[in-house]
Amino acid sequence: MRPRPPGRPKEAAPAREPGAHWLREEGGAVVLALHVQPGAKHTGAAGAHGDALRIRLAAPPVDGKANAELVRFLAEAFGVPQRNVTIVRGESSRQKSVRIDAPVARPDRAWSA
Repeated sequence: MRPRPPGRPKEAAPAREPGAHWLREEGGAVVLALHVQPGAKHTGAAGAHGDALRIRLAAPPVDGKANAELVRFLAEAFGVPQRNVTIVRGESSRQKSVRIDAPVARPDRAWSA
């Protein structure tokens, strides 16, 4: 590792607010970075998984059942109709990006704790 040139201060990493690493606000919507675990006993948020929020789903990963359960869970948690929840990326992957338009509730603050 090379030493830093003299006279240059070390750059500090930008401060993140709680939950900022897996949640991004875009206008009137929020975009979540998720790591989904289908086939769990119960559906719910299970804390951070790297730069994503881990969501456990009681539905199996078959015929879109896990995605449907994810949309239902997030719609209920954010107080929006299911049509306001869109899987933007990762339809067939555990790593997903989900957009929630016009969220009423903000359960992400409790999930970050």
